[in-house]
Amino acid sequence: MLSILKRNQTLKSLIKNPFHFTPKPPKPSLNPRKFTVLPFSTQPSKFPEYEMPTVTWGVVQGRKEKLVSRVIISDYLKSIGIIPDELEELELPSTVEVMRERVEFLQKIGLTIDDINEYPLMLGCSVRKNVIPVLGYLEKVGVPRAKMGEFVKKYPQVLHASVVVELVPVVRFLRGLDVEKQDLGYVLMKYPELLGFKLEGTMSTSVAYLVSIGVNPRDIGPMVTQYPYFLGMRVGTMIKPLVEYLVSLGLPKKVLARMFEKRAYLIGYDVEEMVKPNVECLVSFGVRKEALAPIIAQYPQILGLPLKAKLSTQQYFFNLKVKVDPEGFARVIERMPQVVSLGQNVIMKVVDFLVGRGISADDVAKMIVKCPQLVALQVGLMKTSFFFFKSEMGRPLKELVEFPEYFTYGLESRIKPRYLRLQHKGIRSSLSWFLNCSDQRFEERLYADYVETETEGPSFVMGGKLDLPANSQMLSDDEDESDDEILYRRTVSL
Repeated sequence: MLSILKRNQTLKSLIKNPFHFTPKPPKPSLNPRKFTVLPFSTQPSKFPEYEMPTVTWGVVQGRKEKLVSRVIISDYLKSIGIIPDELEELELPSTVEVMRERVEFLQKIGLTIDDINEYPLMLGCSVRKNVIPVLGYLEKVGVPRAKMGEFVKKYPQVLHASVVVELVPVVRFLRGLDVEKQDLGYVLMKYPELLGFKLEGTMSTSVAYLVSIGVNPRDIGPMVTQYPYFLGMRVGTMIKPLVEYLVSLGLPKKVLARMFEKRAYLIGYDVEEMVKPNVECLVSFGVRKEALAPIIAQYPQILGLPLKAKLSTQQYFFNLKVKVDPEGFARVIERMPQVVSLGQNVIMKVVDFLVGRGISADDVAKMIVKCPQLVALQVGLMKTSFFFFKSEMGRPLKELVEFPEYFTYGLESRIKPRYLRLQHKGIRSSLSWFLNCSDQRFEERLYADYVETETEGPSFVMGGKLDLPANSQMLSDDEDESDDEILYRRTVSL
């Protein structure tokens, strides 16, 4: 009975003054300063910042002890510049030592006090139970260890995630979309919020919609690698309105699908704030509505440019320096929309070259309006072609003015061999007659018993390729086509 009374008195005294209680200290390790458990692998680590701290959670505390510990921890955090206001409802460790280890661990992976203040809830994550397993898995899937702090800074909520329940399923989903294993780290670094998405929600819906408009499922993986943000976009409010608006301009869904496969970032263009204003801007500068679809097919990036400023600058330059009036400038944009982003010094090199060869400024302007691709050519190649035109072919400059596309053909691959064959056969024809056709059509013309009547002059698509009249055959594939050429050809055919 007496022993029971003594024990009760001891408990009462502890409750009144908890600091009289001295817990039994833990057994010291052989080397208390050296960490012993490795988070990222079972092998010894060369990086001490990733090693498991040996600090314990301390003794089991009562309510008053917890309040006292919270005050002490808050004072510690304030002393190092961390504002603990958001931690009031958060369960904190029992000792300052544990909190100090958390802060030091986060600093060692690259976070600053300011970064922690941006998201102080990360201090509620146990280094042993939360932080180390998450960082270990991220490194395993390809996030570089040197960039782990940057990753956490971008998406600190990842420290609260369960590796098995939340992170692993997302990574498996990405692999199922054909994202290459070596690209996983790059994708996650680019858009770490992916790790917080539900698989059955936005990501699956976005993929399903893109496949429904014609995107090849095998191209989804490369699209994610290039622009993973579309996985987080809502179909109804972002992707579908963009597709429907572009279709209303005359672009078939199949063409849009090819555009998205090659340039997934187009999906991120905002319809109301970016795409519609740029389309209206093109129309205001004199571009015809029926030319909008071919323009977008050739140069889809035009939808995301600060277009009004670029068009204003280029139109003024063309009018002042190249002698092309606003109406002619609109035709230039229709035939080669890339000119809005072309450097003026590049354009002037071509203009100066043509004027220096005896072609009047007015004729140079006509040549550029008819064949805008001239302004993007290398002057060195143009010199070689011009020398052959004057010295070997001996033709008047008037023919170049009438057929400026001459400069866009390869001298050794097309101009010279075809001209020599004409010489051998004793045939004299215009530049357009023997250059503006496929190899097969040239052979037919060469061995025919009559000179074929020339049709209306060809119109340029881009990059040296010609869009022949409807009754003519398309150019052969003996020259490499760019992606934009293929896309435009598909637009026309569809």
